[in-house]
Amino acid sequence: MSVPLYQAKAEFFRMLGHPVRIRVLELLQDGPMPVRDLLAAIEVEPSALSQQLAVLRRSGIVTATREGPTVVYELAGGDVADLMKAARRILTEMLAGRNELLAELREAEVAAR
Repeated sequence: MSVPLYQAKAEFFRMLGHPVRIRVLELLQDGPMPVRDLLAAIEVEPSALSQQLAVLRRSGIVTATREGPTVVYELAGGDVADLMKAARRILTEMLAGRNELLAELREAEVAAR
């Protein structure tokens, strides 16, 4: 029995639903990065980063290659970078809408005085 597409999408977004995973994906938009650079940029415990990288790797959204003693991560495809950019645009629009609403509420409050 196959999983309905909407359920598969929900699982995909749940997989993305962790701040460290999102930060890793944002950082990898600029190209492959070794774990030590990810660790320096994210500032979490190595074990926590390792755990989140494993989730991303298992999902197939990132790939890992070993270069000597160093493990380098990169996005598995360009669509992930596009998704992160789309999320940023959507969030920007949502926050802009809230700021406009807040400004209107403040103007109404001032006018009511």
